[in-house]
Amino acid sequence: MTRSTQFILLLPLVLALGISALMLTALADEAGWGYEGEAGPAHWAELSPDFALCAEGAAQSPIDIAGPSELNLVDIEFHYGATANNIFNNGHTIQVNVDAGSAIVYNGITYNLLQFHFHLPSEHTIDGAAAAMEIHFVHQDPRSGNLAVVGVLLVEGADNAAYAPVFDNLPADVGEPMAQGAVVSLDALLPESRAFYTYQGSLTTPPCSEIVRWLVLDAPLQLSAEQIAAFAAVHAGNARPTMPLGARDLLRDIG
Repeated sequence: MTRSTQFILLLPLVLALGISALMLTALADEAGWGYEGEAGPAHWAELSPDFALCAEGAAQSPIDIAGPSELNLVDIEFHYGATANNIFNNGHTIQVNVDAGSAIVYNGITYNLLQFHFHLPSEHTIDGAAAAMEIHFVHQDPRSGNLAVVGVLLVEGADNAAYAPVFDNLPADVGEPMAQGAVVSLDALLPESRAFYTYQGSLTTPPCSEIVRWLVLDAPLQLSAEQIAAFAAVHAGNARPTMPLGARDLLRDIG
């Protein structure tokens, strides 16, 4: 998950303490985290005291999805509409900020959809194997500030027209969100099958806060080799390595 998500989830703390969101942004920028070398995932906790959980946390993400307990879980209710393609390059990924009005309901909690973004290769793996890419749909419970992130694995195959508004407008330079291209139908970005894996985890980027209910859909979607290559030309590698599951429950929906 991305820098914009970090500050959205920290907003209640910002308001309570009177801390400027611009100050938080500046601190993250100064930390200079990335995906390679001394700024890479193995060193995130060394870059700022605020990033300590990246090394010390016991519920970190992503994970390798292997050997889940199979149960008939409560379905994810998707209430997705359409959004302008408010796309931008934030320096770590390509992100689309979503217009208000889309949400999921899970275990009786409504989580509003804030944004979606991409990782190459996938951050979650299945039995040790990564997919070509992964998309994260980031939702927030406005009452608690906790997040629910729906992950979809993206594999190489046929051209995906639903993703064309995004992949035809990938910004090479870091900048602010700007509506470009066609309107995005959010539901069309999901596979027809909504079975899923779930576990409690964290942001996959600093500060690695452990406030995320992960909902990784079982069925992958296809992107063409050209679509994947277009993203790779902008962000050649932006996936955190998998972290230990530890004592956490990993569940697979079979209903």
